[in-house]
Amino acid sequence: MTKYASGMVWGEGPRWRDGALWLSDTQGSRLWTDASGVWTPFETKSVSNGLWFLPDGRLVGAMMHEQRIGVWTGAGWDTYVDLSHLTPGPLGDMVGDRNGNLYVDDVAFSLHKGEQPRPGRLLFVGIDRASRVVADDINFPNGLTFLDDEKTLVIAETRSKRLTSFRVDERGDLHDRTLYADMAALVGEEAAPDGIWATQRGVWVATLGGHAIVLVHAGELVRSIDTGEAFPIACCADGGSRLFVTIAHTAGQPLMDAIAHKVVSADVVVFEL
Repeated sequence: MTKYASGMVWGEGPRWRDGALWLSDTQGSRLWTDASGVWTPFETKSVSNGLWFLPDGRLVGAMMHEQRIGVWTGAGWDTYVDLSHLTPGPLGDMVGDRNGNLYVDDVAFSLHKGEQPRPGRLLFVGIDRASRVVADDINFPNGLTFLDDEKTLVIAETRSKRLTSFRVDERGDLHDRTLYADMAALVGEEAAPDGIWATQRGVWVATLGGHAIVLVHAGELVRSIDTGEAFPIACCADGGSRLFVTIAHTAGQPLMDAIAHKVVSADVVVFEL
């Protein structure tokens, strides 16, 4: 495990593109990247969460508190699509297919504001920017990734401590909801899946309180990497042998206490696979 970058409060949605890493600091209201050659934060009025690159190279982000997906201008987030007609709660992770269709989490409630938990949804945004709900009754939707040449979509249900898969049809609708991996059974009761990333061998999962980044495949644990006292948040690969993982440090406090007391800090670390 090698440190790649630091300075964040919380690192979500890491994405690798053209030799550079991008991620959202959801607690620090910044977008970070080393696209210039130097690890640099952009202060933003709109807080991005999940990130994805469209086929034309534009970066889009799920605006966490604004019911919209933004497109990065180099200085801020213009609106790519307005989701307010779907009345979502906070937006979470996001993934796109090769054509430019997007899937984004509607988390449905804000834990930090003390709102009562309720099931979330998964929203679809087509290349024509029309949007609709494609799945509901998801227990804290989080990380998203494709398998099987984009014929299967996997989502992390954090509060249920599981990964759930769906079959994707030609319209982008989802069918055949199936348990992909029971993270509590495979890793432990403290394993709450957050960010995920697919590889040919399975799905890498950041387990937060499980203090491990793990590779799972069809209900089986393939590999586990201990992160010590750090809480792994999210991950992505560079298309080669490196896995980038954002990890949180809590100064020895329980995670939610550390967030409330604003003592959390985050790094990016790299694992050679």
